[in-house]
Amino acid sequence: MEKTEKWLSEDLLKIKAVLLRPDNPFIWASGWHSPIYCDNRKILSYPHLRSKVALALADKVQEFFPGADVVAGVATGAIAHGILAADRLDKPFVYVRPKPKDHGTGSQIEGLLSPGQKVVVVEDLISTGMSSLAAVKALREAGAEVLGMAAIFTYGFDVSETAFKEAGVKLVTLTDYKSLISAAVSAGYVTEAQRSVLSLWRLSPSTWNNE
Repeated sequence: MEKTEKWLSEDLLKIKAVLLRPDNPFIWASGWHSPIYCDNRKILSYPHLRSKVALALADKVQEFFPGADVVAGVATGAIAHGILAADRLDKPFVYVRPKPKDHGTGSQIEGLLSPGQKVVVVEDLISTGMSSLAAVKALREAGAEVLGMAAIFTYGFDVSETAFKEAGVKLVTLTDYKSLISAAVSAGYVTEAQRSVLSLWRLSPSTWNNE
């Protein structure tokens, strides 16, 4: 059976959910220059791939977090993916806002979550990990026991790996930066020379600038 890392990396490139521009970098909201842009929301527009990803996320949850009572999606990118995974697992679903609402009930967690419930968090993308771990913090403050997180893709930055370790959160992903770049080279999206540029960026994304 083909590994998830391989087929998903190939499909993300095919549908242009991932764009690679080592010679004409993107600028992220953080101000970082980046040779890659990833938008996993595009998966939702492809029914067959959407179903495959939902099933793969559900399989990861069953394998690594079998005791989960509730699936929680991180707003906004992981809401739909989290719902689809929760549906396949036949589990309740909630989602976590970046911050509490400034109107109505002032809720940060939407849906029914009771203190003591065991939660697995679903995320679409891990970069620095700060927004993902903020959701974990909100769930813990609400009395939930967070078993860990299942994400579609991670850049694998040292800063995120350190942050997850310090927060005591186990992270499992469907694919990662290394697998994606290997698939891109194999399919001819980038050259071997460009692979070197892409590898250097991941080591120091905050200071990298290919000019």
